[in-house]
Amino acid sequence: MEFMAGETGAENVVDRDGKSGIWQGVFAVSGIMTSLVIYGVLQEKIMRVPYGTEKEFFKYSLFLVFCNRITTSTVSAAFLLVSNKALDPVAPFYTYGLISLTNILTTTCQYEALKYVSFPVQTLAKCAKMIPVMLWGTVIMQKRYRGPDYLIAFLVTVGCSIFALYPAGSDVSPYSGGRESTVWGVSLMAGYLGFDGFTSTFQDKLFKGYDMEIHNQIFYTTVCSCILSFTGLLLQGHLPQAIDFVHRHHDCFFDIVLLSTVASSSQFFISYTIRTFGALTFAAIMTTRQLASILLSSVWFVHPLSWEQMIGAAIVFGSLYTRSFLKKAPPKPTPSDLEQSMDERSRGPAG
Repeated sequence: MEFMAGETGAENVVDRDGKSGIWQGVFAVSGIMTSLVIYGVLQEKIMRVPYGTEKEFFKYSLFLVFCNRITTSTVSAAFLLVSNKALDPVAPFYTYGLISLTNILTTTCQYEALKYVSFPVQTLAKCAKMIPVMLWGTVIMQKRYRGPDYLIAFLVTVGCSIFALYPAGSDVSPYSGGRESTVWGVSLMAGYLGFDGFTSTFQDKLFKGYDMEIHNQIFYTTVCSCILSFTGLLLQGHLPQAIDFVHRHHDCFFDIVLLSTVASSSQFFISYTIRTFGALTFAAIMTTRQLASILLSSVWFVHPLSWEQMIGAAIVFGSLYTRSFLKKAPPKPTPSDLEQSMDERSRGPAG
């Protein structure tokens, strides 16, 4: 499951020097870290750890997508009703459907990849999402990026490639019976990154093209996702098999319920953090969360890291933190900016 963080107009809405700002920061960080780290651990547990005495694996990733989306759509609908927000679609319905389709493909690739690569490999690969976002941004939004952006994207790609191609010899995929099935797993992660990059870029275009409230988009997007994933389950014949599996393995049922719950709750913490502290703080927290998820998964599910993987991880997280710190420095005003500012001051405030 993936989340879009848009830039906000004001990076600091609250006074973070006071005690209230400190507690708000603790609330935001602990909420995001707790919900998304639990989400990551549950993903790996459901898809890679066998259930029952017969050691059966849960193989129905589209069923997980359906459960997640129906929970999120219910929560977003309840929010819209309680807050008296508009329930009518703001954009043409096909745009919601397009986002839903690519989002389902994104999440399905993510779950399926866990059958062939370990969670640490998958999590670090997600750090390379800036590459497809930059490509789609150039194609769809006609954006232009600076040299340092391309340099950091290149370094992240190198680090992710090292991490994926040099796993520890004892890290075994339960589906391949040997070392991680790198080619197929990396192919699924490439599909994940491509679809996810398109989804977030098209969401950004939708927000800018229409006066759209975020929960309105979440509601209609997840409703479309419910319809598409349910249809896919019926066509594949996996719905009765998935229901039978969770009926026979009650611990799997509770894992799926908890996965859907933390996925929905994380939406609240992400929206709260962006609105209160801004997108830069959110990006730094998410980078730290990915590092914590890799370390926790390595210990919990016994994924030993090779020395090459440690070097790859250091390259990736070093590049991402450098990018965050560089963006914190405000750009120097140009002479034209200074002249415009002086003109505005001389005219005085608008009436």
